Amino acid sequence: MRRREFVLLLGAAASWPVAARAQQSALPLIGFMSARSPEDSAHLLEAFYRGLKETGNYVDGESLRVERRWARGDYGLLPALARELVEQRVSVLVATGGDASARAAKSASSEIPIVFTISGDPVETGLVQSINRPGGNATGCIVISTGELDAKRLDLLREIVPDASSFGVLVNPKYPPSLNQAQALERAAAKINRAIFIVNASTDAELDAAFAALSEKRIGGFVVASDPFFDSRRARLLAFAAEKRLPGIYQFREYALDGGLISYGPSLTDTYRQVGVYAARILRGAKPSDLPVTQPTKYDLVINLKTAKALDLKVPQSLLVGADEVIE
Repeated sequence: MRRREFVLLLGAAASWPVAARAQQSALPLIGFMSARSPEDSAHLLEAFYRGLKETGNYVDGESLRVERRWARGDYGLLPALARELVEQRVSVLVATGGDASARAAKSASSEIPIVFTISGDPVETGLVQSINRPGGNATGCIVISTGELDAKRLDLLREIVPDASSFGVLVNPKYPPSLNQAQALERAAAKINRAIFIVNASTDAELDAAFAALSEKRIGGFVVASDPFFDSRRARLLAFAAEKRLPGIYQFREYALDGGLISYGPSLTDTYRQVGVYAARILRGAKPSDLPVTQPTKYDLVINLKTAKALDLKVPQSLLVGADEVIE
């Protein structure tokens, strides 16, 4: 090869990464932040990507870029994560994993379009002006899984363990709806004439202490109040329930699939797919102010019969008939 041809070839090869970086920087950029952990959210991220592809044929790394940030259950990190993504001038800021994530995104920018998931009331928290006409720069999906649903879970657990006189309840006091959760569970316990022992945990050390406290009580089962911190510790919660042979009820289907006795709540994968749909619509020109906040229309009851048998529990036929999914 002649020297001139070699130099030209070397120069072209050196320019390839630069050209690739220029192409990458020209792609729309989505900021994705979550209060959860990546290890327990792979299926949710996949659902989000599915919504992007279905609606706008957007694929990460090809027709757009997605910058991801995870708080791993530490809500105090969320404001900094939101500011970091805003500083990157993202085209859309997606805030998932609960109320604290949505509020952090809204505080970080009043201009960048925001798509959120939230378990509370987005009007009360100031995220939107109304459900049907959000106004402003934010819209998203309500994941109703707290408060009265936590109370419903206690009643479902009582049906499976009717002879239990008391139950444990695990609550994260740093989760914004935690006070409403505790009050709803106390009312539900009084209604069914059962005692409950509420233990708090918002860190791994506190979770160990909560496990120890629950182990000392003669409880017939326990309710894990809905909270992203607990979701990111799902494996630990299920391992504790299995070790202590405690019937447990949880908020999402994923718990029952991984060995939990029973779960009751909305479909998270449907919610995250809808978040992807909204993000794609905004990239295509829609305004958040014109996209109504969506709400779940269906709640899934999932029962793991294999776990029930391991615990020597007989699940009432009425629950089996009404279940959306029975794992055998």
